[in-house]
Amino acid sequence: MTVPSTPVPAPDPTDALSSVPVAGFRRNTPAAGKLKFCYGPMDCGKSTLALQIDHNHARQGRRGLLLVRHDRSGAPQISSRIGITRRAVEVGERTDLRLLVRDQWVQGQHVDYLIVDEAQFLSPEQVEQLAELADDAQLDVYCFGIATDFRSLLFPGARRLFELADELQPVQVEVLCWCGLPGRFNARVADGEVLRAGDTVFVADTDQAKVENSPSAHDHPDAITVRYQVLCRRHFRHGELGPRAGEHGQLRLT
Repeated sequence: MTVPSTPVPAPDPTDALSSVPVAGFRRNTPAAGKLKFCYGPMDCGKSTLALQIDHNHARQGRRGLLLVRHDRSGAPQISSRIGITRRAVEVGERTDLRLLVRDQWVQGQHVDYLIVDEAQFLSPEQVEQLAELADDAQLDVYCFGIATDFRSLLFPGARRLFELADELQPVQVEVLCWCGLPGRFNARVADGEVLRAGDTVFVADTDQAKVENSPSAHDHPDAITVRYQVLCRRHFRHGELGPRAGEHGQLRLT
């Protein structure tokens, strides 16, 4: 006599203990690229890391495309403060990043990865284009930038990267406030004062000798000297730039 077999119930996809798909189940699904955001305050070495990653990938025969938005040098390049510089494609306000990659394909150039420096200045729509390139074109996308602006508010591009990126990595090189505590806030400084209002996009450097490099600066020959200084939260809140910063906002030493 034949004993009827017991039917095996179909796995419940909502069950946390459902069995792992059998080998080869995803074989027909194309491998996706990844979207990674490395972030940190000014002077922590983001551009240096970007160029190092590009170097490491290129050594393995991979071909990448370097992109930048508002490099502090004012030139279409990724520039590190330790002196390393590479030419890059300047991303404009309305640049479609998908078309940049497609143009490379039309020219017969393969693209394996993208390096995007100053990614905080991208629009949310451009960040979404990067996610599309990672998912649909299987590109590895490495973004580098600052998370918050001079008001300690997230840049729109950085916010979208936090929402969409597969990996979020703070750059591990520690930047110190003048007091010795870790610095996280990028204060915009003019004439010894921490500025609390102004354009969100305003390119300058941490060097006191640098002059305002925003688009509006070229229209005003009497533009004042503007720089950035990394501060801890307390001294950012109080606008205290250190005992050598001048009369305004100086901590008393006695």
